[in-house]
Amino acid sequence: MRIGEASGVSGVSARSLRHYEDEGLIVPGRQGNGYRDYCRSTIERVLVIRSLLDAGLPLRLIREVLPHLGADGKAEVVCAEFLREVRGHRDRLAARIAVLSAQRSALDAFLRKAT
Repeated sequence: MRIGEASGVSGVSARSLRHYEDEGLIVPGRQGNGYRDYCRSTIERVLVIRSLLDAGLPLRLIREVLPHLGADGKAEVVCAEFLREVRGHRDRLAARIAVLSAQRSALDAFLRKAT
């Protein structure tokens, strides 16, 4: 399928599909006229990439883990270093969430006093 259809099926913009290709995350086939040709397995990989991005993983970590993922998106073998980096990323997110929660609480307190 061409990029427009792949975008519709996957829910990922054509621009993002091109970006994933530029980053080496996917390799769509090419038709005789040079148009990209997305097969079902490429679309499935796009969905895995999207879910990992939605989980907050940066492309750098996604690029590392993709070769170790099966078609279902589950890791076949993941190295300890990768897991350490994911845990570190998760911990940084938790710290940011704590700061944002504190800021929200401060704003709530301000609004309560102001009204």
